[in-house]
Amino acid sequence: MEELKVLQVGHKVPDFEMETYLPDKKDFGKIKFSDVFKQGKWLILVFYPADFTFVCPTELADIGDKYQELKKEGAELVTVSTDTNFVHMAWHGSEKLLSGIKYPMGADPTHIVSKAFGVYDAASGMALRGTFLIDPDGNLAAAEINNFPVGRNSDELVRRFKAFKHVRENPAQVCPAKWDSGKKTLTPGKELVGKVADFVGA
Repeated sequence: MEELKVLQVGHKVPDFEMETYLPDKKDFGKIKFSDVFKQGKWLILVFYPADFTFVCPTELADIGDKYQELKKEGAELVTVSTDTNFVHMAWHGSEKLLSGIKYPMGADPTHIVSKAFGVYDAASGMALRGTFLIDPDGNLAAAEINNFPVGRNSDELVRRFKAFKHVRENPAQVCPAKWDSGKKTLTPGKELVGKVADFVGA
């Protein structure tokens, strides 16, 4: 198989399909990216190193607390590691921190998806901590990749998703630093040049 090029922000994402473990159904399933986009939804992929590790269950539990909010805002979230769906099932059944999660857990044992998103670490055979927002047209809107030791914050994931959703729905606007729902956006134009402070109230 031809080696996939690492995806770049703004580019179309290939139509991958992954085996999943579905904690809410205690069953296995599959997710195909195009099926998510056909429903007009965003797709949020959260890569993590491995099941039965240490930081990972704290991250997955934290994301689980925001899953319903993300779904309400029009997103499907899938966590992904290079483990199989069988290992996902075993981990979910033994780790108490995962008992409340409802989102699909994607399996990438062939590393194809992890390599495409640039998170695969060949030395360990695991995925780095990568978070990717893909819009309903299948374009990669945002990418963040962190090394193994430090966990992420789901509050920031929700904030960034809402911001990208807002500017997609309002393409004339942009979101300044720390923007959150209900806060003022900016409309780029000559009147803002050198005077952004006047518009953000700095």
